[in-house]
Amino acid sequence: MRELAERLVREGGLTTPQYCTLLAQCDSDTLDYLRREAVRTARQRFGCGVFVRGLIEIGSYCKCNCLYCGLRRDNHTAERYRLSEEQILASCEAGYLLGLRTFVLRSGEDAWWSDERMCRIVKAVKEQYPDAAVTLSLGERSEESYRRLYECGASRYLLRHEAADKALYEKIHSADMSYQRRMECVDRLLSIGYQTGIGMMVGVAGQSVESLAEDIAFIANRKPQMVGIGPFIPSAGTPFAEQPAGDLRTTLLVLAIVRLVVPDALIPATTALATLSTEGRKLAILSGANVVMPNLTPSAERAKYSIYNDKAALGAESAEGLKELERELESIGYHIDFARGDFKKF
Repeated sequence: MRELAERLVREGGLTTPQYCTLLAQCDSDTLDYLRREAVRTARQRFGCGVFVRGLIEIGSYCKCNCLYCGLRRDNHTAERYRLSEEQILASCEAGYLLGLRTFVLRSGEDAWWSDERMCRIVKAVKEQYPDAAVTLSLGERSEESYRRLYECGASRYLLRHEAADKALYEKIHSADMSYQRRMECVDRLLSIGYQTGIGMMVGVAGQSVESLAEDIAFIANRKPQMVGIGPFIPSAGTPFAEQPAGDLRTTLLVLAIVRLVVPDALIPATTALATLSTEGRKLAILSGANVVMPNLTPSAERAKYSIYNDKAALGAESAEGLKELERELESIGYHIDFARGDFKKF
């Protein structure tokens, strides 16, 4: 395994069958080696700073019925809300005063967030905070919609591809979801010029080593500017409620491999990892992650955006906990970087 890992480090990529072998047979020494190399790679490009993005979960309504997600439309126990435009701008103001220079507006797929409404919000944010970046995560939309939002000032868009393996994608989504449409949306975002974030869960029901290898190959082929990788965590009120969570070790292995495959990407230490393990955020950064997304959602609504059980949204996961986050990062030799952290090819 060490020889295969060294080839990955040396060449920046492997074949899909080789990724399979590495994922299936990686021993502890090889994992430690890959994580060290991932950290070295990230530090070469970004130093010891960890970028912070202010996450604002603007609504929990969703038309989709994904089998794993707590926001799915058939989860009748889910609490639903939509923030007002005033609440969104107030959240941005609170984040800006804390030093944050990127705002991530995330919602379930909800027609309420029309192009007209979102363009008005994006323009208002950019007018008030011209030095801040606006990231959107609103799901699948038309090419025209993506272009309008981009022209209004949104420069980044997060849309996880979820599974490059078509059979797995169809297994974990409802019949009205289209693998082909999801892939087309990813490609549209990249072609328009967004700094585009894709990614997947590790350990979701039905996922094989071969599926994960396909995901890594897909990421290597698309070369996105951002990649989100976190463990699957079950959610009450979903068909996958009783499925086991993804494991920490495999998630860290995949994260390290992805850092080596797309060395310039912005890769968050996801909230899901922090939810799975109290050490998850630090372990992710020590596997090549370089972004953290403190939560700016109004506290009265924060718990309602429940995409999985027991989601971490307090302490160092919250915007109010930046001092705690700073101490945590300092304990492993890092610090908060308040810069926008735009993607750039090194």
